[in-house]
Amino acid sequence: MRGRQLAVTAGLLGVLCVPAHAEARDIGRDTLPAHDGWAAEGAGTTGGAAADAGHVYTVTDRAELVRALDGGSDTPKIIKIAGTIDANTDDDGDRLDCADYATGGYGLKKYLAAYDPRTWGSAKPSGPQEEARQASAARQAERIVLPVGSNTTIVGLGDSAVLKGASLRIQDADNVIVRNLDLRDAYDCFPVWQPNTGGLGDWKTAYDNIWLTGATHVWVDHVTLSDKGHPDAKEPTHFARNYLRHDGLLDITNGSDLVTVSWSRFTGHDKAMLIGSGDTATGDRGKLRVTLHHNAFESVVQRAPRVRFGQVHVYNNRYDIPGDDYRYSLGVSTESRMYAQNNAFHAPGHVEVADLVKSWNGSALHQSGTLFNGFPVDLLAIHNAYNSGSERDLTADVGWTPTLHGPIDSAREADRAVARGAGAGRIP
Repeated sequence: MRGRQLAVTAGLLGVLCVPAHAEARDIGRDTLPAHDGWAAEGAGTTGGAAADAGHVYTVTDRAELVRALDGGSDTPKIIKIAGTIDANTDDDGDRLDCADYATGGYGLKKYLAAYDPRTWGSAKPSGPQEEARQASAARQAERIVLPVGSNTTIVGLGDSAVLKGASLRIQDADNVIVRNLDLRDAYDCFPVWQPNTGGLGDWKTAYDNIWLTGATHVWVDHVTLSDKGHPDAKEPTHFARNYLRHDGLLDITNGSDLVTVSWSRFTGHDKAMLIGSGDTATGDRGKLRVTLHHNAFESVVQRAPRVRFGQVHVYNNRYDIPGDDYRYSLGVSTESRMYAQNNAFHAPGHVEVADLVKSWNGSALHQSGTLFNGFPVDLLAIHNAYNSGSERDLTADVGWTPTLHGPIDSAREADRAVARGAGAGRIP
């Protein structure tokens, strides 16, 4: 409810009346609007809106946030984050770095010497240094992995609320809202070497800024997700591979379902969003129903999103494609059924329309209303024409038509609106 105060100051020159600003709306009590994507299915998504006064918290540091989360309990709760919270801190609030987590004799130089492919070969790492890495990683995980339970709303206060270094894990939980929050730099101190990944081996990291695993009815809105502070591009190369420190920005896996991601900003990252656990995860069939609308993907190399099995509605999003190392935006994988409408892509000169879609064992993609550098294009026809020698043609029949959504703007209108309104601190 909006109020109005009247400040009255009496003086010799008369009476001065000054209207105060209207009271700010409490976004902690907001619920997902009806029909706003898959998370509106059934009972919808209300988060912690039913919380009593004793379970509404304003938190300013990690210790307070952990207490408010209550170990991922199902008790209705609203958690308001004020200022910047750093997950890499001890119980007294003192900063922790990677050296503070290292244990069991772990050292990067020793780890590299132990598993150098020229001497170790292609076997999975094992032995003292890998055991020490695992123990060190577990110590970091205890600090930065924060479990979010059912019936929870997490919101940032004002336009500068930041959660740094944390991985919000929404696991086997239902009815969760995360809004108006800048989540950055879920930094892994102890990546593992995987010799057989991708043929040449690769580094595997553990943490997503937000990870949905077995979660249902989740609304993520007006958040900003990035690697800010530690971009992987500035990390060194080990074993001829970039020493990655970040996994996904927002991954939706392991049977998660009924999710809406709206008006959010994904920026400065490699693998932004994975929907689906793997090609053999057949238990995901009939789940992974996700809506992505009015989001900005800026300087994202790939997975915006990559989908397996899910029915995913991708509409009114804006893509600003990076100049270097770009792979693709829309990933069509096993049994995925992506319905893409009225999205706008901005790309440098060396990126072509055929680069926007990548298929791995995919079969279908619906697309319409796409703009590429301001011009209408048919993603499906161009993908099939340019990739027929290496990938099977995709059909336009994904077997479903979205019905849960708000008004769908033209790509041109959405492009402007998303540029102005997506991300933390921009809730109207």
